[in-house]
Amino acid sequence: MVNLDFDQARWDRTRETYRQWWAGTLDRPLIHLEMKGRDPGRAAPPLPAYEFASFYDLSIPADAIADRWLYDLECTHFLGDAFPSIRPNFGPGVIAALLGTELHNGDDTVWFHPKEPIESLDDLRFTFDPENVWFRRLCDVYRAAAERFEGLVQLGMTDLGGNLDVLASFRSSQSLLLDLYDAPQQVERLLWDVHAMWWRYFEAFNAIIQPAHPGYTAWTPIYSEKPYYILQSDFCYMISPPMFEQFVKPELVASCEKLAASFYHVDGLGQLAHLDSLLAIESLDGVQWVPGAGQPGITHWPEVYRKIRNAGKLIQFFTHQDDRGIASLDCLAQQLGSARGIIMIGHVPADQEAEALALLEKYGAA
Repeated sequence: MVNLDFDQARWDRTRETYRQWWAGTLDRPLIHLEMKGRDPGRAAPPLPAYEFASFYDLSIPADAIADRWLYDLECTHFLGDAFPSIRPNFGPGVIAALLGTELHNGDDTVWFHPKEPIESLDDLRFTFDPENVWFRRLCDVYRAAAERFEGLVQLGMTDLGGNLDVLASFRSSQSLLLDLYDAPQQVERLLWDVHAMWWRYFEAFNAIIQPAHPGYTAWTPIYSEKPYYILQSDFCYMISPPMFEQFVKPELVASCEKLAASFYHVDGLGQLAHLDSLLAIESLDGVQWVPGAGQPGITHWPEVYRKIRNAGKLIQFFTHQDDRGIASLDCLAQQLGSARGIIMIGHVPADQEAEALALLEKYGAA
């Protein structure tokens, strides 16, 4: 039995709200806030909670992991436009492990390393392997979650990663930077090979997700009735705009055109050099700007957000990205002149519940 602070009637309202937001007809922002502290009505499962599903030994049954996820969701209040979702997190860029690298669990993240040194780009070939241990594990947890959640939890896409980031997992960032100069045609061939595999795995996982709960979300929990993903290329922090145009943008455009709803994760100051090029992609729907460690919070970058808004793109940010917390929505709305086309996502401490409810009431999201 599922005991969530959510039901099918609320799902109907959520779908309609997000439908209007994607279409640009919603006259308010989306406010996705979660707050812990709800009584789940049962004891906690013995399995500990981990951010990364790969931290669970392969001997742990998939249904035990799904039950742990459900318990944590049952302990959550979903405020405003928030909805219950879970995505199996096996590390950013897990497609590298699906294609043959070794997955290593660190203290607080996951790393991918080639099983043996890749001496030449000629040695790299990517194929779909249905027997890959991590592919099978992902399929198992998706199926277990689909069965356990009774259609009330949106299953999100695992973090497949960006294509240059995946290549860097095989070659190392330093070697791949040299490859861009020494073997550009080989790099381009491999990028399109990864692109084909990315979509093969995306469709394979969605074949499990869709019958359980028709809809899409990803590592940034934005709901869409049609195929959605938040794309990225962290590697492009280190390359010039001409290289971005050659090695990143063509594949990015192709993916945006295949997706009905797309965002791009602009991570760090080094990626701002590519922002104009990104915003010129007609099929890209929105941008998530992350200034990076040591940088001022998101309300200190009005010029970035104005550029995104003026290009007709949607905007997403997290409450933890600014010391103002949930009040950063008001600040950003003032800087831009309105809060339309914005989605704020975050967690609310219990002692800020009144503040959160007042914000939801102000924007008509209560």
